[in-house]
Amino acid sequence: MAETGIAKLFRNGRSQAVRLPREFRFEGSQVRVRRVAEGVLLEPLISDVAEWFAELDRLNDGSFFRKGRNQPATPRREIFK
Repeated sequence: MAETGIAKLFRNGRSQAVRLPREFRFEGSQVRVRRVAEGVLLEPLISDVAEWFAELDRLNDGSFFRKGRNQPATPRREIFK
């Protein structure tokens, strides 16, 4: 089961803000926020793609593409006939 906790809500000017408990804090000054079916999801911003895949591998306990990508070749299309 996922780790849970309670966070405090407060007003910061005209915005609503969340004070996260220490065990849920993020590195940096920004997070990605998106609405999901159950509520709102906060995710760290990772600008380095290699770091992003490394984090996925860490969470997945293995390589993201263990055997490489198996993507078919793009078909050749005639645009103008």
